[in-house]
Amino acid sequence: MMSTMNDLHLSTERREVFVGGQWVPTRSTRTLTVTDPSRETRAGSALEATPEDMDSAVAAARKAFDRGPWPRLSPEERVEYLDRMADEIDRRSPELTELTIMERGVPRTQAPGYATMAATTLREVAKLARSFPFLESRHRLDGGVSRVAREPAGVAVGVAPWNGPLPTAAMKLGPALAAGCTFVLKPSPTTPLATYVLGDIAQEIGLPEGVLNIVVADREVSEHLVANRDVDKITFTGSSATGKRILAVCADRVGRVTLELGGKSAVIVLDDADLDATLPALVQGGVRSTGQACWANTRMLVPAARQSEIVEAVAEHYRAIKVGDAHDEATEMGPIAFEAQLRKVERYIEIGKSEGARLVTGGRRPEGLDRGWFIEPTLFDQVDNGMRIAREEIFGPVVSVIAYASIEDAVEIANDSSYGLGGGIITSDPERGYAVARKLRTGMVGINGMYLDPGVPFGGFKESGLGRENGTEGLLSFTETKAISFPAGAGG
Repeated sequence: MMSTMNDLHLSTERREVFVGGQWVPTRSTRTLTVTDPSRETRAGSALEATPEDMDSAVAAARKAFDRGPWPRLSPEERVEYLDRMADEIDRRSPELTELTIMERGVPRTQAPGYATMAATTLREVAKLARSFPFLESRHRLDGGVSRVAREPAGVAVGVAPWNGPLPTAAMKLGPALAAGCTFVLKPSPTTPLATYVLGDIAQEIGLPEGVLNIVVADREVSEHLVANRDVDKITFTGSSATGKRILAVCADRVGRVTLELGGKSAVIVLDDADLDATLPALVQGGVRSTGQACWANTRMLVPAARQSEIVEAVAEHYRAIKVGDAHDEATEMGPIAFEAQLRKVERYIEIGKSEGARLVTGGRRPEGLDRGWFIEPTLFDQVDNGMRIAREEIFGPVVSVIAYASIEDAVEIANDSSYGLGGGIITSDPERGYAVARKLRTGMVGINGMYLDPGVPFGGFKESGLGRENGTEGLLSFTETKAISFPAGAGG
């Protein structure tokens, strides 16, 4: 039986922080108000954690790591908790769906996927950890044996973004706990509500105290958390500018970092592309999630001979997208997540026009939507790769069409970016697409679609970040490697 809003208990007013396995009061007096981006109404709030709260969270995680049972459990024992956490996320999916709609503006038909992805990620991590080589033996040249141990990195801090708060938190929390780390989760102050439910779940499943701690804060207080010398590992998803600041803060102690940062990804439409078959993948690559995705393919590289045909087809598709209130079942694309981000998107649209790009469609507030932070899917043609709209991350549904003369030209344009996160190839010949994909300086390339899977590494080249999340690569990033060598004739 489907739950209704009246059946659900939604925790929308969070006045405490989750530290040491308990919800504890904070001395903070600053309220972080969460606003429904579809309606510009209050969705809830959280009290911002103080620097002292941050220190308490790290101290609880440090105690749990140094003296608690968690790192000393077997991997099998640890991942049983992840499976139970995933089950609980599934059970609470109706609640998490409503919170995701209210705080993030994800359309009702898409919002359940956020909880599903979080639960799926935790289960995939559990599966990987059960066969992960935490300990292996290697034979040395002198005839001796060394045992290579992959041990937990220690106290980890995960900084989750506003655009995908719950799934991204799972991408960080799952491998950290599986590896034996203890964890401090710092959600975005814009979208903390769904992520805070993980604290309720930790209590429900009996996660040992101090293994997971949750504190929410804005940038200044969050930097205090990152700078804490008892933190061994930082995993951050967000802007390249903030990622660089985290690197600088961690440099003094040589803190371990994984950074998943910005992108300005290019999708290359090859001359053999069958638009009838691939248009949905081509279109959604730039505007899915209202363009608020680091991996979004916001540069569309098209063969000059087919430029008009492709632009017309994409523009027609964009005009047909139903933009509206995320609470509405008919909505296909929701709002921008908060007002400041909408204003940024609008500024870039004006920059594009002033640079000489041709606005084909979009660029305005949709008719009939007088409230909420909405913008139409926007397509620019006749864009040069040197224009700001082709070089800077906009984080909205704004796509730039750039014509190319040859495959070599297309690859050169795609690689001419300070970013290197995602990318795509549209083609009737996947093997030909693979050959082109190998030439791109980017961490992920999808052929005729974008395939995000918790078993496949996620991350980028250049200013798009350091390290990888998901898959065995993500699990490995929460370990330190130790070699223990026996004299020849001993060990095994």
